Order: sequence, then C-alpha cells, then structure tokens
Amino acid sequence: MKKKRILIVASYSGSLIHFRGDFIKSLINHDFAVYTAAPNYSVEITQQLLNIGAKPIEFKLERTGLNPLNDLKSISELRYIIKTSKIDLVFPYTVKPVIFSSLAANQCKVPVISLITGLGFAFTGITFKARILQRLNEFLYKQSIRKNKVIIFQNKDDYALFLDRKIISKKNKVCFVSGSGVDLNKYKVRINNNTSNVISFLLVARLIEEKGIQLYIEAAELLKQKYPDVEFHVIGEPDQSPSAIKLEKLNDLNNKNIIVYHGKQANIPEHLFKRDVFVLPTYYREGIPRSILEALSVGLPIITTESPGCKETVIKGKNGILIPPRNLEQLVCAMEFFIIHKEKIKEMGINSRKYAEERFDVNIINEDLLNIINSNLQLL
Repeated sequence: MKKKRILIVASYSGSLIHFRGDFIKSLINHDFAVYTAAPNYSVEITQQLLNIGAKPIEFKLERTGLNPLNDLKSISELRYIIKTSKIDLVFPYTVKPVIFSSLAANQCKVPVISLITGLGFAFTGITFKARILQRLNEFLYKQSIRKNKVIIFQNKDDYALFLDRKIISKKNKVCFVSGSGVDLNKYKVRINNNTSNVISFLLVARLIEEKGIQLYIEAAELLKQKYPDVEFHVIGEPDQSPSAIKLEKLNDLNNKNIIVYHGKQANIPEHLFKRDVFVLPTYYREGIPRSILEALSVGLPIITTESPGCKETVIKGKNGILIPPRNLEQLVCAMEFFIIHKEKIKEMGINSRKYAEERFDVNIINEDLLNIINSNLQLL
C-alpha cells in the first residue's frame, strides 16, 4: 500500500525539530512519508530531519515582512512543492505557513489540516500597527482556511475569536490539542526543598515588551529593595522587533545586580532545574507557551497572565498564580507570595509536574494529532 505523503509547513526550520520532532517521528512510525517545508535550513537541522526519515524542502518566506510580491512567491513555491512531491495532506502551523500553504493547497485541491498555535502580536490590538495587522490577518485567514478539512486550536479563546470575527463559522470542523507537548523524559524533576532567603525567579522568552520583560524588570527593581537576596534571572535575547528591549539595558541591570542576565541559552532544562519559580507576564496572544510547558515538566510553580493560552497552564491555587495582563502591582504581589510562603514552592512545583504528566505529555498530544489526521484521511 502506498504511503500517504504529508507536508508539514513551518515558519522556521528549527521548530521542526525542537517543537515538532517527536510528532514527525510519530508520523513516520505510523507509515506516513513526511516532507517538511521551511525557509533557511541549517546544515544541522537538515541532517537531523534526514536522520529521522523526513524529507526537508526549502522555500522562501519573510516571517515578519509585508511585501505582497514576496508573499505571492512563497505561495507559488508551496504550490510547486505540493504538486511535484505529490502531497496527499498539508499540515501547516504558525500564521504565515497556515495562510500561504492553505491557499496553495486549495489551488491544488489537496486537503489541509491546519494548526493555530497562537495569534501573536497582531491580535493584541494594543497599537495602531497591531490593529492594522489584525484586520489584514483576519482577511487572509478568511480567504485561506475556510476550506480546510480541520482547524486545530490550542485554546478555546482563539476559536471564540475566530467565530466572533467571522473568520470561520460553526460549520467548520475544529479540534483542540494542549499545545505542542513536551517529552517528559527529557526533563529532570526538581522536588524543591529550598528554605533559604535566596528565592530565584526565571523568565525565558523573546525579550520583547509583549512577552512581559519590561514588567518583570520593574517588579525586580521594586522587590530587590525589600528582598536583596532574591534573584531575578532572564534567559533570551532581544530580536529585531521595535518593542525589543535594548541589550545595553539588560547588561546594565545585570551589572547593578537587579537581574541575572544569561543571554541566549541552549540548555534551558538545566537552568529551570536550578530556579524556584517560573514567570512569564506576557500579553502576547500565545497558543500554549512552550517555555511554560518546560517549566511545568521540571516542577516549577508558574506565574503568568490570564491571557489566551497562558491560563491553560495554571490551575489556580494548585500549581501557580494567574495575574491580569500588564499589571505590575499584581505581578509584584504574586512574586512576593512565593518569597514569603517558601513552602508553597515545593507543593505547587510537585503539582506542576503532575499537571504536565496529565495534560501536556507529548505522547498524548501526538496521539490526538494522529487520530485527527487518520480519521480525516479516511473520509477523503
């Protein structure tokens, strides 16, 4: 029997291994021929994909640009890949791959199962640019995904927004999964018995304002005055976004002992294991943040916002604290709670790991995705 050919489309090649590597292996183990499309493959990522049995194909994509000619070229390249590789099903995730490959696949009359992994900056609506981008993305989503076989969401808030904005209708078939999942075997669990005054917080993120880095710094500055022994660790680096924090500021805060700035790190699990509480005060439209899933897996209590995606990761009073977005006072109160009630760090950390095992295990997520794909391929 001929293997079904599935094309996974991503906005950057690294995510195919870091976020979807286990899913790709699972597809291959279930007798799919897996092709991957992404821009700018590194030699290392290409080899890793080949090693697990996937067939990487490169196409050009401007992840953040708004050049219509370049976008049309991306759609044309994807259409060519779908036709020449004789793809049976397209599986895109993140904004541009979902829109562009859905348009390309629809033109080729090839079915699409798309994964909405979060709506990002454009759907925050907090700036004029964000509101313009939201209108544009809404129009493009309407044109591209309505014919898709299934639209998979990572949280019900995004689905409700798509219905409210009439991007899709209740006639569209939708499913839900709990994020990208994590391989729990890769994370060493910490049972935290720290009783010292050196409580350490950690933020891991793209260092842009929407991810809450500025709020985290302001909270650190306030709390350092009252609790000089407490540590505020930061992992990540500024990117090209206009809202990115300046590297000079991070280094200055590090030199003043307000934060401990680690820059970009490859060994995130090791850093999580050394810290006490994970903090992500984001107001970015997340799917379900990978950084929080990793912190849950290690066994850290979570402080994050009541934003779509983020609130999925915390059971109030059990494994962390949810705060309103962009609320410095509530962030300071949440962090101070763990400084004062050190015993809650151990208790909530244990609950975090349990929650990861129950809901976010990558094997559970991949099984859900495989069931969605198989059940819909049988209907073709």
